[in-house]
Amino acid sequence: MYVPPHFDETRLDEIHRLVGRYPLGILVFNGPGGLDANHLPFELDIGEGHPGFLRAHVARANPLWTETQGGDEVLVIFRAADAYVSPNWYPSKHEFHRQVPTWNYQVVHIHGRIRIRDDPRYVRGVVARLTRTHETRTEPANPWRMGDSPPDYIDRMLEAIVGIEIEITRSPASRN
Repeated sequence: MYVPPHFDETRLDEIHRLVGRYPLGILVFNGPGGLDANHLPFELDIGEGHPGFLRAHVARANPLWTETQGGDEVLVIFRAADAYVSPNWYPSKHEFHRQVPTWNYQVVHIHGRIRIRDDPRYVRGVVARLTRTHETRTEPANPWRMGDSPPDYIDRMLEAIVGIEIEITRSPASRN
């Protein structure tokens, strides 16, 4: 992605904040039918001395987990605020008429290698953490917990999904 130097965000804490605040990422991979994209909520695990991991899950019926191989390169795009900017917004436009429209936006591209995690313990952990994170944001007084449903029901639901883990291979701050 081309990023003009004056718009390039290189502070990792700011990049991590954006991913944490807007965790619905677009996972792009090159499968047998060509490029495909899936919108998934991700958990960011920042590594010590390592760029970290993104974790999520997909429905077992989603071909993503069978169409990717361990180690395949993927791209995850996190999109935050965006807005169209009209030339009329600029006070000098009315005097000089030398402005054009533009679009301002915040986005983070994270490159990594995917690994399928078809492991019940891994999947349960990802679902529990994602649920805890998002329930406490939306329902802080009474967040839903996996334990609120019958265990056999939760077990069946967890059997219907597969975990994915993306090892971040290129720091989002580097635009190489």
